[in-house]
Amino acid sequence: MMNNEMSHAMPLRVLAFYHFLVLDDPEAERERLHDLGQRLELLGTILVASEGLNGTVVGREDSLQTLQQHLTEKYGVKSLKWSDLASGNEGFHRFKVRVKPEIVSFGVAGLDMTQTGEHVDAERWNALLQDPDVLVIDTRNTYEIGIGSFDGAISPETQSFREFPAWAEQHIDPGKHQRVAMFCTGGIRCEKASAYVRAQGVSSVYQLDGGILQYLEDTDEAQSRWQGECFVFDQRVSVTPALTQGKYRQCYACRRPLATADLQSDDFEHGVSCPHCIGETSEGRRSQFRERQRQVNLAESAGRRHIGERQRSPSVERND
Repeated sequence: MMNNEMSHAMPLRVLAFYHFLVLDDPEAERERLHDLGQRLELLGTILVASEGLNGTVVGREDSLQTLQQHLTEKYGVKSLKWSDLASGNEGFHRFKVRVKPEIVSFGVAGLDMTQTGEHVDAERWNALLQDPDVLVIDTRNTYEIGIGSFDGAISPETQSFREFPAWAEQHIDPGKHQRVAMFCTGGIRCEKASAYVRAQGVSSVYQLDGGILQYLEDTDEAQSRWQGECFVFDQRVSVTPALTQGKYRQCYACRRPLATADLQSDDFEHGVSCPHCIGETSEGRRSQFRERQRQVNLAESAGRRHIGERQRSPSVERND
């Protein structure tokens, strides 16, 4: 449990990271990282698998610097992203390190993660977007793409990242598509997707370094090719091209982003349903959601947090 005196004395920050490497004993690494996180009084989640690490944690800056040093020296982690804890966001409620089959769910065994796409910066990315010989693919899910993307990018129309390999096999022809560029929110999904596309025989594969969020941070509005908002996996739901709070809210039943028109629909019921998922759940299931939301409301009115409440904290980049 984080010491309240310490947390008030020094502002909390967020550190997100991922790295693909071979871990022979994920459980042993889990124990080491858990013990370190406890000592540093961190909150958040770290995923460990035989293929590497993926995590987002909240803590004092000095604690996060110690963690960063450990991640860099022991595992060679290079993809690290610092950010400030958003106003009004209390962060995670606990610290956990979990062993998973994959750090980003893809469903393809045996990928050589040393053979990923070439990382390109924002300036190079803009040039690729303008090249008619480059196939540009948005590797995110349909509900993310629906609120914003790069002009001209192809959507694989996936509901889960695990659907991407089948789509790529059907729609990417190495004989025809010799140059492929891809992007995602923070970069981790493109690592897997680019390794898969290269393994299928595409000669030149590129990926946007740091993902959409890094692009928006590095690019002036006048040079930006981004259109719309960017879905994010935290309490903000979406961000504008200037990385300010977006206009979307989220349906806690299906996690899809909701525009103003969705919130005004008769099918929207906070915590229960929205126009996108009203036909996907039974009345019995919606009754369960409705009871959960009632308990959340009661807990909030009593000044406490209900254990069943959907948490909108910073999180590892979701892939489902």
